[in-house]
Amino acid sequence: MHLSRKSNFLFHSKLRLRKNNPSRKYIHTFETIPGPRSLPAIGTLYQYFPLIGKYRFDELHHNGFKKYKAFGPLVREEMVPGVNIVLLFDPKDIETLFRNEGKHPKRRSHLALEKFRLDRPNVYNSGGLLPTNGPEWFRIRSVFQRGLSSMQSVKRFLNGSDNIIQEWLIMLESMRKYPNLDFLPELSRLFLELTGQNTLDIRFNSFSVQERRKDSRSSELIRAAYVTNSCILKTDMIPALWQKFDTPLYKKLKHTQEFMEQVAIDLISLKMSLFRDQDKNNPSLLDSYLLSPEVDFKDIIGVVCDFLLAGIDTSTYTTGFLLHHIGTHPRVQDNIYEEARRLLPSQSTQVTSEMLTEAVYTKAVLKESLRLRPISVGIGRILPKDTEFSGYCVPAGTTMVTQNQISCKLEKYFPQPETFLPERWIKSNPLYKQPHPFLLLPFGHGPRACIARRLAEQNMIILLLKLIRSFRIIWEGGKLDSKSTVINKPDGPILIKLIKRES
Repeated sequence: MHLSRKSNFLFHSKLRLRKNNPSRKYIHTFETIPGPRSLPAIGTLYQYFPLIGKYRFDELHHNGFKKYKAFGPLVREEMVPGVNIVLLFDPKDIETLFRNEGKHPKRRSHLALEKFRLDRPNVYNSGGLLPTNGPEWFRIRSVFQRGLSSMQSVKRFLNGSDNIIQEWLIMLESMRKYPNLDFLPELSRLFLELTGQNTLDIRFNSFSVQERRKDSRSSELIRAAYVTNSCILKTDMIPALWQKFDTPLYKKLKHTQEFMEQVAIDLISLKMSLFRDQDKNNPSLLDSYLLSPEVDFKDIIGVVCDFLLAGIDTSTYTTGFLLHHIGTHPRVQDNIYEEARRLLPSQSTQVTSEMLTEAVYTKAVLKESLRLRPISVGIGRILPKDTEFSGYCVPAGTTMVTQNQISCKLEKYFPQPETFLPERWIKSNPLYKQPHPFLLLPFGHGPRACIARRLAEQNMIILLLKLIRSFRIIWEGGKLDSKSTVINKPDGPILIKLIKRES
């Protein structure tokens, strides 16, 4: 019997899986995985057209729920003809994916950003940490994760972060008189300062009057990160015409990245000019990169741009959702305050590593917020070898995307899934129930997990303790949902009223 090339490939993939697991009588083929109907030339893009489509590009979490209800825990979609994406909802399948991702996990993401950087070999050696795959990714990741990968290593950033957060809280004190103040831009300035201090050893002074101007460096950096992140998802998912010519979307990304690149070059050049005067026995993170013989100036430009791109919006949006949850749950806020008051004798007390260890409830609040509103819907990987998921044969090279945000809101995995219950994460609490370890993965998993995860968590816990120790917050906004860029963004303003605590 004659088989087409595609059918022959799928047939042999099935045979290989049977050979590896001879006890199985039958494995469903890849082409039989359920999913939205694909049409010639346009794939499933027609289902995302405004007014007539079922799905929206900026509502990936709602899309995921619809697909799960319609097709089950494994969904195949050919959004662009010839490019299949498989969505994973079952934590057992998600575990299978990560158990088989290999030493150099690959993903299909930030493709236009990679093109921009590879088109500029005089500035960059690679596409950077976000889009690069294979041994080149492993080379730069191995160097740049040093000083960020362990709890012990990020403790050295404690005092610097505490000082900046305390400065930010004092600024908020003077801004309380303004009605309907959207906290999201203020959070962006805070996390720009924390990113600059922690990873680049520099202050942008973004709280100042001068830096609040629209044309200031701080304002332009915040805008550049937002615009780039807004372009990434669309350029990843639509037909890649930007690879042939500069589309309007690619031009926007290119313009913002050129600005961010120039800032990175200026910062590194300034650092190098002062390098002789630095304390080599206690190098900053950027110092350690400049001292490393394993990377050069062009590698460091790429990672500085990555820190600026990823360090601002991810923490800003996560904290925005966190404040919404706290502002709408007075009981939770009271519990945080009692913990903060016990740990911090005064509102100006500096947070120590011992205090962070004891902040059990506050850490549970962050974890519960990440369950409901994670940084992204899920995690993408390119399958390195033929693998079985839920009884289906999925061939190597397929793009896999976990749907953790959807799975974390299913009753079968979390009782009362829509209810904000930090106690579910505290082992001594009756509400605690050990969840599957591959359900909640807000910072990714394995070798490609977020490089600054521990630093981001530490900063948000410090902020939460000190903010609630000083203020009672009241939510004054409406119902809040998330909007999909490459990460989840609040779909409305973070409107909060601050009431100063007396002590």
